[in-house]
Amino acid sequence: MMTKIHMTIATTNREQVNIPWLWRLGRDFDLKVNILKANINEDFGWAFVELEGPVEEIQRATAWLHTTGLHIEPVERSVFG
Repeated sequence: MMTKIHMTIATTNREQVNIPWLWRLGRDFDLKVNILKANINEDFGWAFVELEGPVEEIQRATAWLHTTGLHIEPVERSVFG
């Protein structure tokens, strides 16, 4: 079963802006990452994204994101077959 989840990911310090967090989500996890909105400059960045994939991969990716120090805010989840 595939799952979609929407979340906002935001930097909490200037150093995080230059790290490719979204690229790592797509490379390191079995997920499709869709950037729906984003605003990034040299001091701060945020992205509203849709993650799609197996629920276990979304859980692994979310757990990893929480270890990065980024601000993570899930919006809602929908499950489809």
